[in-house]
Amino acid sequence: MIYAPAIAALLATIGLALVRAFLGPTLFDRALAANAIGTVAMLLLAVLEFLTGRPEYTDLAMVYGLLNVVGTIAVLKFFRLGDLGRESPVDEGER
Repeated sequence: MIYAPAIAALLATIGLALVRAFLGPTLFDRALAANAIGTVAMLLLAVLEFLTGRPEYTDLAMVYGLLNVVGTIAVLKFFRLGDLGRESPVDEGER
């Protein structure tokens, strides 16, 4: 099976990103590791799509990627401002 090394490499990458997520010195390192895990999960879905020949997995990977980006931005904004509904001080000063 030609996809086995690709799957093994992606799973190893997820493992390393998990270590970085738990042992990262700052919150932003942990958020970057979580974003990397989401990206590698998208790649795993793409490999699974090629392996099974079902194009639905590509659609799932794209939706998961969009949710990954939005979720990362929301988490970083929450930890920076403490609220998701409030505008940042830079935005308020420009008006």
